[in-house]
Amino acid sequence: MRARRWALRGVLGAAVLGLPLLAPLPASAAPERVLDRLLPAEAVGPGVSHREFTTTKAAGKVIGDVVQVDLRAPGVRIDLLSAGKVASTAPVTAMADAAGAVAGINGDFFDISATGAATGPAVRSGKPIKAAVPQGRRAAPAVPGAEMDYVYAIGTDGVGRIDRLPLTGEVSSPHGTLPIVAYNQHAVPVGGVGLFTADWGRSRAQTLCGTDTDPQAGCADRWEIVVRNKVVTEVGSTGARALAADELALDGREQGATALRAFKVGEPVDIEYELTPASGVKPYAAVGGQPILVNGKPTERLDDRIRAPRSAAGNTADGHTVMLVTVDGRQTDSVGATLSELSALLAELGLDDAVNLDGGGSSTLVYREKGQPKVAIVSDPSGTSARRVPDGLGVFVK
Repeated sequence: MRARRWALRGVLGAAVLGLPLLAPLPASAAPERVLDRLLPAEAVGPGVSHREFTTTKAAGKVIGDVVQVDLRAPGVRIDLLSAGKVASTAPVTAMADAAGAVAGINGDFFDISATGAATGPAVRSGKPIKAAVPQGRRAAPAVPGAEMDYVYAIGTDGVGRIDRLPLTGEVSSPHGTLPIVAYNQHAVPVGGVGLFTADWGRSRAQTLCGTDTDPQAGCADRWEIVVRNKVVTEVGSTGARALAADELALDGREQGATALRAFKVGEPVDIEYELTPASGVKPYAAVGGQPILVNGKPTERLDDRIRAPRSAAGNTADGHTVMLVTVDGRQTDSVGATLSELSALLAELGLDDAVNLDGGGSSTLVYREKGQPKVAIVSDPSGTSARRVPDGLGVFVK
């Protein structure tokens, strides 16, 4: 348990974040409130601040942290943090320091037992990095109604929003066209063809194991072709070596493998793919997440039984103010939050839309105090040390 740097001082300074002061509630109404005390803000940089909060007894007495970001402030941006490759992991502190971020939070649920790759889509600096695995290969129980291609995104218009990023793509060759149904994913759908780039970072063979409903199922019949400059340069079944920056790999399983066996070295191949935003706004940054607050209201059937450490990202109604939020759990002074409680807390903080990120031992919020060369963890990780994760959201200032 971390040593807290502050004594609870009510809601002094609440207006620093542009939030209304919390007025006392009648005793009969108190159980409906989740947010209890919101402490004064600490400046992290222009347009960026950090503060801590507690929840009411009705919400289990939780301690948490929020980093608030004004996307309209000059020089402020939010981007995807990465461990380097899709199939790799690192602590949030290391990712934030390597990228030069002043603050950051862990990102999506991920394939913790095997490849380390995140389950949902990801976009960094306007470049699509990966798409979403099939729903049955989700690494954690789904929030009701949350499909795998949901993300929390910062658009090229400088606005934060919940969005969806489905994959569309195809391979054109003398053998006709094939749909691309996976992109740098830890699970290629049964019978399909997946596209991999150098961003993946390791053997692709394991992505062709399991099924869309049983991750523990055996490995499928598989085949791979490697493409450079729109020409097939290799064919085979292993997919073991990492790809060079100018190479693409097409990996098929079952019917997809059968189709790829027709390709020969030297044949022309044209590959087109994109993540198409449902909002119509191209994302500058995006991380996979599950919507739990939409238009100021909690999504339906949120769990209200299981308390755990949680992480979330969301925005105010105009999309210009973004908050990165963690609630500590599995501690003597902080029991964690249910998804229902987390949704209510985010609404009381002033958010209109928000997603649930990976929680439990992954839940980590960091920021760099003025004058310090590196970020420090300000949440209270539930494990003995901060977990290694594949991605996150980072806050950057000039």
